[in-house]
Amino acid sequence: MRRSEKLVCAAVVCMLISTLGVQAGDPFRKLGRGIVNAGFGVLEIPIKVYDVNKEEGGLAAVSYGTLKGIGYFIAREVVGVVEIATFPIPLPGATDSPNDSGWGYGPWMHPEFVVGPDHDIYNIVYQDLPVD
Repeated sequence: MRRSEKLVCAAVVCMLISTLGVQAGDPFRKLGRGIVNAGFGVLEIPIKVYDVNKEEGGLAAVSYGTLKGIGYFIAREVVGVVEIATFPIPLPGATDSPNDSGWGYGPWMHPEFVVGPDHDIYNIVYQDLPVD
């Protein structure tokens, strides 16, 4: 490595260390959230179709639900890529609580993950366990 490359690497490492200690939040959760949202953002399409079908019926689900799912899919992919690229850097409006303001490592979209325990419509990730 050339001397200039070593200096750049050292500066990046120093920046990462200083940012991790100063801001509240978890940058590695932000990185994981970005990877999951970029990798599985396409699941927004069937999830939104299911949601609209439950609330407004089948015809609305086929038309409006599909378009809504595509919109959320695009948004989730963009947010996921931004979170991957900027995981060591706190961003404005990304606090852990939606009611707070300021800088942080919190989610830009809610729910923060595309599939969660309260919205796993096909029991893919959180399978229902039999009750004893």
